[in-house]
Amino acid sequence: MKNTVAVLGAGIVGVSCALELQRRGFDVTIFDRTGPGRETSYGNAGVIARSSLMPFNHPGLWSTLPKLLKNRSASFRYDPLFLAKNLTWALKFLSNARASAFHETTAALDALIRLSTREHQRLLTEAGAVHHLRTTGWLFLYRSEAGFLGSRLSRDTFEKFDIATQVLDARELAELEPHLKPLFPRALWIRDTWSVDSPGQVVEAYARLFTARGGRIRQASIGALRRSNTSDAWQVTEDAGTVHEASRVVLALGPWTREFAKKSLGLSVPMAFERGYHMHYRAASGASLGRPVYDTGGGYVLSPMEQGLRLSTGVQLADRAAPPDLAQLDLAEQAAREAFPLEARLEKEAWLGSRPTLPDSRPIIGECPGRTGLWLAFGHQHIGFNTGPGTAALLGSMMAGETCAFDPAPFRPSRFLG
Repeated sequence: MKNTVAVLGAGIVGVSCALELQRRGFDVTIFDRTGPGRETSYGNAGVIARSSLMPFNHPGLWSTLPKLLKNRSASFRYDPLFLAKNLTWALKFLSNARASAFHETTAALDALIRLSTREHQRLLTEAGAVHHLRTTGWLFLYRSEAGFLGSRLSRDTFEKFDIATQVLDARELAELEPHLKPLFPRALWIRDTWSVDSPGQVVEAYARLFTARGGRIRQASIGALRRSNTSDAWQVTEDAGTVHEASRVVLALGPWTREFAKKSLGLSVPMAFERGYHMHYRAASGASLGRPVYDTGGGYVLSPMEQGLRLSTGVQLADRAAPPDLAQLDLAEQAAREAFPLEARLEKEAWLGSRPTLPDSRPIIGECPGRTGLWLAFGHQHIGFNTGPGTAALLGSMMAGETCAFDPAPFRPSRFLG
C-alpha cells in the first residue's frame, strides 16, 4: 500500500504522470471513463512548441479587448451568460494580463515547456512512436504588415527566451510552403518547434508503454474520492461500486476537475473552459503542408495529421457541457479556404473539446494543501499536450522528495487552494 498511486485521468497529463511515477518505483493504476488520449488530448493541433509560453492574457490583450468583446471573430468567442456566472474568474484572468504577472508566467511556462520537450523526446523513443514526430517547426502567418508589426510583444518575448525564429517575406514563405495562397506578406517561422501527426495516437503509445511495464488502466467512471476511515489510504470508488485503495492519488482530470473536486472533495477550483473545435479536410489538387500553420488574422491552426488536414479553432469561453456552437468553426473554415485549397469536410460532426484554464494561465502542480497524499496536475489551458511530460517530471520529483529540475513555485496549488 505504501507506494501505490491512483492516477485519475488518462489524457496526456495523467498518462505522463503514471509513466514517471512507475519509472520511480511506484505501483500505479490509471482510472478514466474512456481509453487513453480519447478526450481533450485527442483534439489539439499537435504542436510541442516553446512559443506556447505566450498566455492569452498578456499585456497586449487590453488593446484588442474591445474587438474581442464584439463576439464576432474566429479567434475568440464567448457565451455572455457563462462569463456572467464566472465573473470573478474573468476579472482575475484580466488582472493577470499585467506586465508583472506576464513575466512570471512566461518564465514559468518556458521552463516547463523546455523540460517537457526533453521528456517527450525520451518517451517517443521508448514508446516506439518517433514516426509520429516532425521537426520542421511551425509558422505564424500575417495577413498584413500591420498585423506583423502588432506582434511585436510576441516576437520580443521569443527573443528574450532564445526561441529560434526567422522572419519570412512573401517570397520566402512561398518557397517554404508553396501551396499556401499569396495572402500573407509576412510570416514568422518558429524553428525549434516539433509537431506530431496524431496526438491521440501518441498518448495511446505512451499508455501501451505504461501497461507493458506492468501498469494497470481501469476504464471506469469515478463516483467518489475520499480518505479511508480506517487507514491513511485514499479510496477511489467507481460508479459501479468497486472501491480501490491507494496511498496517494494524482488528480489529472483536465476540464472535469472542477466538477469532480467540488463534488468529491469540497474544493472550489477557479477554472474556466477554453472550448475549441476541429475538423479534418483533404487538400485539393495535390497540395500539402510541411508543418502546422497559424493564421493569426484568420484565427485558426491548420495541421497535417494522419486523418488529413486538421483545422483547429481559437478560444470559445463557454460551459464545458454547453451545446456546440459551430459559428466559430464556420468562420475559421472560411478563412482557411482563403489561404489554402481544401476539399469538403471529412467528418459529419465537428470535434469539440474543453481546455481547462486557471486565472493566471498556469497549471496547478503539487500536493493539495491540507490533504496529504492528494497530488494535483491540472489547468494546462490549451498547451496540455505540450506540457504534460514536463508536468509529470516535476510531480514525480516532488512525490519522491527529490529536487525538481527547476523551481516549481509558480505552479503551487496554494495560489488558489488553501
